[in-house]
Amino acid sequence: MSATLSASTLLAVPMAPLLGAVLAGIFGTTLGGNVIGRRLSHSLTILGVFTAFILSAMTLQSVVLDGARFNETLYTWMVVGGLKMEVGFLIDGLTAMMMCVVTFVSLMVHIYTIGYMEEDEGYNRFFGYISLFTFSMLMLVMSNNMLQLFFGWEAVGLVSYLLIGFWFNKPTAIFANMKAFLVNRVGDFGFILGIGLIAAYAGTLNYTEAFDKAGELAKLSFPGTEWMLITVICICLFIGAMGKSAQFPLHVWLPDSMEGPTPISALIHAATMVTAGIFMVARMSPLFELSDTALSFIMIIGAITALFMGFLGIIQNDIKRVVAYSTLSQLGYMTVALGASAYSVAVFHLMTHAFFKALLFLAAGSVIMGVHHNQDIRWMGGLRKYMPITWITSLVGSLALIGTPLFSGFYSKDSIIEAVRESHLTGAGFAYFAVLAGVFVTAFYSFRMYFLVFHGKERFDQNPDAHHHHDEAEEPDPHHHRDEHQKPHESPWVVTLPLVLLAIPSIAIGYLTIKPMLFGGFFKDAIFINTEKHHAMAVLTEEFHGALQMASHAFTTLPFWLALAGVATSYYMYMVNPALPAAIKRMFQPIYTLLDNKYYLDWFNEHVLARGARALGVGLWKVGDQTIIDGTLVNGSWKVVRIFSGLVRRVQTGYIYHYALSMIVGVFVLMTYFVWLKP
Repeated sequence: MSATLSASTLLAVPMAPLLGAVLAGIFGTTLGGNVIGRRLSHSLTILGVFTAFILSAMTLQSVVLDGARFNETLYTWMVVGGLKMEVGFLIDGLTAMMMCVVTFVSLMVHIYTIGYMEEDEGYNRFFGYISLFTFSMLMLVMSNNMLQLFFGWEAVGLVSYLLIGFWFNKPTAIFANMKAFLVNRVGDFGFILGIGLIAAYAGTLNYTEAFDKAGELAKLSFPGTEWMLITVICICLFIGAMGKSAQFPLHVWLPDSMEGPTPISALIHAATMVTAGIFMVARMSPLFELSDTALSFIMIIGAITALFMGFLGIIQNDIKRVVAYSTLSQLGYMTVALGASAYSVAVFHLMTHAFFKALLFLAAGSVIMGVHHNQDIRWMGGLRKYMPITWITSLVGSLALIGTPLFSGFYSKDSIIEAVRESHLTGAGFAYFAVLAGVFVTAFYSFRMYFLVFHGKERFDQNPDAHHHHDEAEEPDPHHHRDEHQKPHESPWVVTLPLVLLAIPSIAIGYLTIKPMLFGGFFKDAIFINTEKHHAMAVLTEEFHGALQMASHAFTTLPFWLALAGVATSYYMYMVNPALPAAIKRMFQPIYTLLDNKYYLDWFNEHVLARGARALGVGLWKVGDQTIIDGTLVNGSWKVVRIFSGLVRRVQTGYIYHYALSMIVGVFVLMTYFVWLKP
């Protein structure tokens, strides 16, 4: 294969899903007169994503085997002064890997959706949305400049808004999508400030040109302060990542986004969109490497997210929310790796996590379908014999998530822990404790869910809410005609096939790719590390002696025993002694209340930030606008003019003798003044 990449072929990668989205979203809905039916709608969108996946796989092969690269502008939108606004692609190892992850997971979700959304009225609209999301995400990861990056960034946010509120007649879904939209705007404000600072001081939006000027930016101070300009830029960029990748305290939108249909939870909120921030920081590594302050900030935020979001997963009873808090915790792990300058490890975990977390979300959706859209894990149990494929794939996903040796999650998760241990930045000690403690917490809540859903006695016929499946807390049931009291059942093949196909990389992808991705040249020209200052990756390279040796050595390490302890603890508490969790809850009621209220962050946002913003707005309106501007400046000025003109009017009588008298008095005053001044 040639070592060059075709611009037209690369352009076809995002355009194929876009074409499917347009056809299904217009001609498959009332907007275009419902010209095409359901079968044609899902066929067109799946064909588009499948085409994108095949082309992405070919691109990855060319990049890996032939060393092919591409960095060109395809279209110049406008030039303002010396600032070029362009559309172009940058294809290297990082981009090619992301293209394959996005398109493969999207393809699995498209196929899965055929079964999951089978009887939903918005079937064609849903396919249009998820294909549009795929296009947006591809434009984001393939960009070679910050303008296109920001376009893709905002486009995935828009489609996320549409998908979270897909069931727009459901009040909780509307609240959730508005919450996601507003929280992400906070992060995006910081993101665009960072891009603006780069444009202002580097004079370019192109990645390569900006990175070439990184050394010059590092010598500058932020105007009016002693802060390094590069630190301000990096922190602003990372604030954008905090919103998109749901880092504390901008994480509050992601658990509520579970109000959307399960397929989009897998596509957007586990595998692709929420990892956009991780990808962005890795892409900007030449800038972040110049600021230890920014890296420490990133590491501490990631550590807080990894540990404290994991605690929240322990008390969740909604199957999708357990997986959602797991996503938050794993995003924290990726962020910690970024802060330790182990960018390749963060992206490696991004890839492995995409497969097993998409698997867990889709398996959760399969369980929800099998038990007739009950989402409470307390009223499941014993599903292993009814749903064997869902059971075994869920077990694979859970084992990968907790870092079981030889599974994909093990290689990436253990590498993160080792990288943090070798970091000497401020906050590394706390981060190392957080990621270690998170191993136990993750294993505990993951297998708590697994045991309650698939093992133990059957409880699905004891659900006190069995006749209220359509309340605001649950997904609308597209299979409402089915008997709620019938036994659970395995899902159709269009649902189980994606589970099996995702389970394969969840097992093997880490073993197969750890050497080239972390210790080879896969990211050699995509990620930059200052090895003189940040040596974590150098130490990991020295200690690596093969994937098999790493797995065999793991049985003697602390993370393995912490994970095993978490599994054993959950088994004892929920299988052997099920009365113990309730006793612990009573004993630690204040802590449970704190966790149940999600650290009161939602309360703080609603009652302090939102009300404070409202009070500030009202104050600016009443005091600033009405009193000062309207009352004093506008109305006050005309009142002063009116008073002054009223006085002057009294002097202007129109009588000549009045004017003559005024002149005489004026002359007298002037004469008196000058005589008085004479020495």
